[in-house]
Amino acid sequence: MPPSPPAPQPVTPDPPHPGMKPLMTQSWLDLAFLHWAADPGDVAPLLPAGTEPDTLDGVTYVGLVAFRMHRVGWLRLPGIPYLGTFPETNVRLYSRDAHGRRGVVFRSLDASRLIPVAVARAAFQLPYTWSRMEIRHEADTVTYTSRRRVPGPRGAHSRIVLRPGARIGAPSELEHFLTARWGLHSTLHGRPMFLPNAHPRWPLHRAELVEWEESLVTAAGLPAPVGEPLSVLYSPGVPVRFGRPARAAGERESV
Repeated sequence: MPPSPPAPQPVTPDPPHPGMKPLMTQSWLDLAFLHWAADPGDVAPLLPAGTEPDTLDGVTYVGLVAFRMHRVGWLRLPGIPYLGTFPETNVRLYSRDAHGRRGVVFRSLDASRLIPVAVARAAFQLPYTWSRMEIRHEADTVTYTSRRRVPGPRGAHSRIVLRPGARIGAPSELEHFLTARWGLHSTLHGRPMFLPNAHPRWPLHRAELVEWEESLVTAAGLPAPVGEPLSVLYSPGVPVRFGRPARAAGERESV
């Protein structure tokens, strides 16, 4: 009888590999997290080979996450101030693999700098798209806008207006599940890839969703969200390190 697959790694607010040597560094700032519940059966066909939907109490989630990428850099070199700093909005799913590693799968990543988009598509084969984007602070609200240029569907867009509130002292199990994700699953040159990351514990805030409209979720091949998001969060952000890609299933890992 073949051995049972390992149990999923626990959901933890702190990274499982805090001493990881960085392949790439960056900061994620002014984040808006919007999440809707999803049927795992709708999500499973959209995930890379070797992964399945990660669930909490039998439910998985679709995330629409808007933020400001700040100073992307390589190894321990200083981050790039202009080309490495730009707004981004991604549509993401929640995944786990045969090693029990939990992660995210990006269905789309809209960014406002063309050169980083081209590099990410070529180097990591991630579904980045070039978009017209803005993040604007006005009084007590933050507004995130995005409209896609290329590749299409041209005109796919989002507009999110948040009013950040009080910091959450003790995030719930669901809030950790949606935000404390320590890697991404993808496919690189036809082989499964897990790219680990590490960062300090998220400073999470309650947030009021003042206004929103979007077509990025359906452009990513998912059913249109029904109703208001189940979870709306804001974070001022964290510095992030990405490690080297882990090897495919069945090979020795290295992070």
